[in-house]
Amino acid sequence: MTACDRHSIEFDGETFNVDAALIAESLGIDASQVQPLMREGRITSRCERGIDEDAGRYRLTFFHGRLRALLTVDATGEVISRAIDADPGEQRRRSVRGDVGR
Repeated sequence: MTACDRHSIEFDGETFNVDAALIAESLGIDASQVQPLMREGRITSRCERGIDEDAGRYRLTFFHGRLRALLTVDATGEVISRAIDADPGEQRRRSVRGDVGR
């Protein structure tokens, strides 16, 4: 875990506020690029709330080009885990093709 992971996410019970430096580090870009790329729709995000055994956890996913950065956080905004996938679209396409006809 890097210094960037600590105190980088705030959660007020409804909305997450993620430090641009954490997003940038995860996507391999400069922090100054995050906000303009989000405004242009070139960085998008998704938030998922855990249920059952994952209750109290949230997965924040940031997409940019062929990269997908996944941050799992608790209700206080503390980063529990972080992963980066390259070309998630290709993995999904392979998965869908592999399931056809089964």
